[in-house]
Amino acid sequence: MPDIADILAAARPRETVTRICTAGDVAAEVDALTAELARVSEDWEPGDLTAVHPGREVAAKLADARERMRAAEVEFRFRYIGDRAYQDLLAAHPPADHKEAFDPASFPPALIAASCIDPVMTEDQARELFEVVNEGQIKKLFDAAWDAHNDAPEAVPFSLAASALLAGLGGEK
Repeated sequence: MPDIADILAAARPRETVTRICTAGDVAAEVDALTAELARVSEDWEPGDLTAVHPGREVAAKLADARERMRAAEVEFRFRYIGDRAYQDLLAAHPPADHKEAFDPASFPPALIAASCIDPVMTEDQARELFEVVNEGQIKKLFDAAWDAHNDAPEAVPFSLAASALLAGLGGEK
């Protein structure tokens, strides 16, 4: 069993990663094309065996829009800032309601700015970002920052997909 000095030497702060699409217009286009594809697929009845499904054109547009949406995704990496800094940050953003742990308006941009290591940003820049992305994306960023500080996975995560893919390799690595 390692002693505490060995554990401290090997320990690294918890990190989390999330991605958000910063092109809201492209996300709306994907939503609209997805709905259109479902509609034309549901409504279409071929007149004969040589008829071309009208969804093919929509599917091609959707594939292009999804690729543009994927290209507009930005990765955000968060790292635990340490107990003392985290407690100071909580104290700097006290809640108005004693039942809450922090001020829900000021703490999220502060935590995101303090713990986002890539891209690095200031609190003001986090607030600017909040003016462009929607509430769901803000929550996704805050949840990733929060998890870097509060999540404690009990075990190494299991991935059924990875296991299935590796099993298909016949034991080869």
